[in-house]
Amino acid sequence: MEPFAKIWVDSGILHLDSPFDYSVPQSLSAKTQVGVRVQVPFNGREVEAIVLERLSSTQTSGVIKEISKVLSIHPVATSTTLQLIKDVSIHWACNPLDIVRSAIPPRVASIDKLFQSHEITQKQSKRFIGPDCFVAFEPAENPVDQCVDAILGNTEHGTVLVIAPDEHDVDALCQRLQEMKLQYIRLDSSLSRSERYLNFLMILDSSGTIVVGARSAVFAPIRNLACVIMYKESSYDHYEKRSPGWNVRDVLTLRSKLEDFRRIYMGYVPSLDISLLIERKEIKYISHSHQLHVKTFSSGEGALLPGRIFQDIRKALVKGPVLFLVPRKGYGNALLCANCKNVAICSCGSRLAVMGKGGVPMCSICSTTYPEWSCSWCQSKKQYLASRGIDRAGEEISRAFPGYPLFLSFGDVIKKDVEDRPALVLATPGSAPKVKGGYAAVVILEGLKFFAHTDLRSQERARELFFEVAAMARFQGAILLSIDEGHPITSSIVRWSPGAMIRRELTERSELGLPPFAASVVLMADAKEITVIADGFRKAVTEGRLPNELRIFGPNAEGEGKAKIVIYIQRDRRAEVALFVHELARRRSIAKKAFLTIKFDSYSL
Repeated sequence: MEPFAKIWVDSGILHLDSPFDYSVPQSLSAKTQVGVRVQVPFNGREVEAIVLERLSSTQTSGVIKEISKVLSIHPVATSTTLQLIKDVSIHWACNPLDIVRSAIPPRVASIDKLFQSHEITQKQSKRFIGPDCFVAFEPAENPVDQCVDAILGNTEHGTVLVIAPDEHDVDALCQRLQEMKLQYIRLDSSLSRSERYLNFLMILDSSGTIVVGARSAVFAPIRNLACVIMYKESSYDHYEKRSPGWNVRDVLTLRSKLEDFRRIYMGYVPSLDISLLIERKEIKYISHSHQLHVKTFSSGEGALLPGRIFQDIRKALVKGPVLFLVPRKGYGNALLCANCKNVAICSCGSRLAVMGKGGVPMCSICSTTYPEWSCSWCQSKKQYLASRGIDRAGEEISRAFPGYPLFLSFGDVIKKDVEDRPALVLATPGSAPKVKGGYAAVVILEGLKFFAHTDLRSQERARELFFEVAAMARFQGAILLSIDEGHPITSSIVRWSPGAMIRRELTERSELGLPPFAASVVLMADAKEITVIADGFRKAVTEGRLPNELRIFGPNAEGEGKAKIVIYIQRDRRAEVALFVHELARRRSIAKKAFLTIKFDSYSL
């Protein structure tokens, strides 16, 4: 075999991110294959590395060091996987080893010794089996069952990979596959280190199976990959929390350029990124029309339950449980003077809140209590809770509908399911328990507050939430919204089609040059340095080293002596900016300057 190998070395140094050439001792030659982990001497110490390719010659001048040992005979990556990792590192302007840590689980020596690989005969099947599409979940149906239907529709062509946003969703999918006696391999961080590594090796060593995992599974080196299903596509959990902040959707786009497979995105409402591709006819939108029973109730006086809603709730309670979705947990999250509506403020400048029934006003920052609180403006002692949490909402709702059991689901106290009998069920977003057959009615309280967040994904997130909760009503169940009658979410749910809302938001984003029409990058560093960095970017634009269309916002303080700048650039010029940012990070590393936090295309801004 070739006497040299090109290797990625886990040096831990940002600017040493290029591959290095090493010679391969004859005794290790047979084991030193592409994707195998090896140990090499580097900068006076022994470090782990991964083999990219074997070489017949090297361009490196001087002494070529030898590989010290082969750590595992099992390849943990294919040449395609390694190319994907390289492409992702370029796209997100980072060291490839940052991506390797997400893509390949840590080695477990005991598993290496026990695992026996075998020869795989590749199936000869049609690789591209249909158009890439977004499949909208149906109301009053279990989304897990709809996902399993999509899996079964593609398994005959090869391996199907399902990427779910979190452990709860992975559990639900695996449980359904078990009930149907379907074989699958699980790959997510809920597994022990040994189980995860074993399953990873099994994926490499199998073909024509089902793989279910969380976001890192997007890199899984699967043979004969036929289809990838991105379950609950718009979820925040499809974005890597650690730097460099890659996301599943964009990694799939890069992977599709290296392999032929079908992409199926699933959810109640597509993200704006996928919606743009649907509008451009690059992705097919699959949904069925429905006519749902939706009523809206305005609450101009600030009451939790608008007056006309009581009758519909009572009718539903005769038939089964009623779900109430409330915006937040806690008790009273904003205290006002009942007389003049002046906001109650602590001496430190923060707002006061009431933490429980009969509780005294307390500062949410410094925890100072005000047992004898009075308004600083009009001196009235009468309190008004302008922002109710789930605890306070539970008190009001149980008083309004006495005689029914009350269940709360929020925070660390989440109920998985409730019985199909008359009851009051209160939940915060993402915490609603399931009920067999669906709820007799679902009530979304203080609806405008779900749309009132300031980040760029707030409208998208609220749409998805409203559709998801509406789908929990049983067939012919009531959907009751405490929101202005003219709000477009009402007609969208009635027709089970968010298209009009999405098209309007896309038009606004296009006019303003915001994502998804623009790419973004957030740079964070010490406040003293970030101004110099921002000036450097502006100078690079003036000198023609960066596109004129580049827009720089900030610096903005982030606390603890940190500050950030936000940069927008047209999508087709993103690669130029990524190269520039990567070179900036490399030069700072060489100069031994403080680490620069870089995030391209964050979940939200």
